[in-house]
Formats: sequence, C-alpha cells, structure tokens
Amino acid sequence: MLPGQMTRCYLLLLFLASVLSCAVVKKPTKVSELPPPPPLEEREEYTIRAGDELDIKFFYNPELNEHIEVRPDGRIKLELIPEVTAERRTVRELTDRLKELYSEDLSDPEITVIVRSFSTHRVFVDGEVEKPGEQTLHGQLRAMQAISMAGGFRPTARLGEVIVIRRNVDRSPMMIPLRIKDVISGEDPSQDILLMPYDVVYVPRSVIANVNKWIDQYIRQNIPLYFGFRIDILP
Repeated sequence: MLPGQMTRCYLLLLFLASVLSCAVVKKPTKVSELPPPPPLEEREEYTIRAGDELDIKFFYNPELNEHIEVRPDGRIKLELIPEVTAERRTVRELTDRLKELYSEDLSDPEITVIVRSFSTHRVFVDGEVEKPGEQTLHGQLRAMQAISMAGGFRPTARLGEVIVIRRNVDRSPMMIPLRIKDVISGEDPSQDILLMPYDVVYVPRSVIANVNKWIDQYIRQNIPLYFGFRIDILP
C-alpha cells in the first residue's frame, strides 16, 4: 500500500471509529477545553519503537560501540550477545538488559543507550491541501505549520472548519475543530494548536467545492451535454 493510501486508510478508520462509537465521542472538543500538557516530571518516559536509530556506547570497551536502527520486528543485533528486543522498552530498560547480557563476557560493563532519531513521531495532513500525507514531527509543530509543509490550502479548502483528530489515552478519537481563518486574520491565534504524535489534520472541502464535485459526478458525467442543460453556480 502506498504512503498516501495508508494515510487515507488511517484517517478513514479514525472517522469510522468516531462515528460508530457515539458513546465515546459525544461532541467535538473545543480548543479551550484541551487539557494543558503535563509537567515534564510527570510525562511518560519514551519507549523505543521500530525504526528508531540508537547509539550504543561502551565506556570501557569503545570497540563495541554501535550506531544501529531498530528493525521492523523491534529487535537489534549487537556483537557478542544474542538479538535483543528494543521495541516497547524505555532507554533505561534496554540499558539494563544490555548490561545483563554483556556481563557474561565483560566485567562490570558500563553502557549508554542514546536515541538519535525518533522515526515514529508522525502527524498526518489530509484533505484540501496541495501535498497530503505524513510528516515527521521534530520538536514542536503547530497546525498551520503542518498545513504549510503540506503545500498550503487548495482554493477549495474550508478554513473555518479544519479538524484535528487526536487519540485519547484510551485510544478513542477526539475531534478538535479549528477556526484557521481566525488564525490567519489574527483574531484568535490560540486556534493554531500544537500537534501531538499521530494527530491527523483534516482540511474539508468548501460548500461550493462540494456542489461543484456533486454536479460533475452526478450531472455532467451522467447527462449527455447535447440535451442542452445549462447549469449555473451562484458565487
């Protein structure tokens, strides 16, 4: 499956979950209702994922140092020891496991694990943008930045009803409507929210664009033009 198709499938699944699980998603979440990010000391420790790049450094045995990528099956292979599962482990847990394994060949091994790249931190931008698809989340990224990185809005975009779909802690979808036109005008910059990993920014079509699409699909393509119908669309 192509990346663009994967993005659309992901988005479709989230939409279906939100529609079918009415007991979970009762109403959209306003920007003002979003909980503040937890303090740094209360945030969950990062768990390693497939595709992450790791530096494994040995203080007393630098010849064993490695720069390695976590394989799709979540494992890594280092010298002297069997394959190790790195995925779903924190840096601390992987470090402890490596020390345990290397202690059979090394005396009191001192090992440091550093995550050099976080491959799974992604956001998705779809809908009426020029280049829909996934984007790597490096540091802080706001909705407007993500849309700009996706090539900006198409003329058919509905700027007053951009939607961010976010996963709750229980993995249920949360719908966050954004009035991007208020961000552009400067009336309400708070609508340009910070994105979180796996957020989907969806830009819907404008009403007139939907009418044009309907006419093209159901009238122009189904009624022969020689019938002499004239269709005018009011601005």
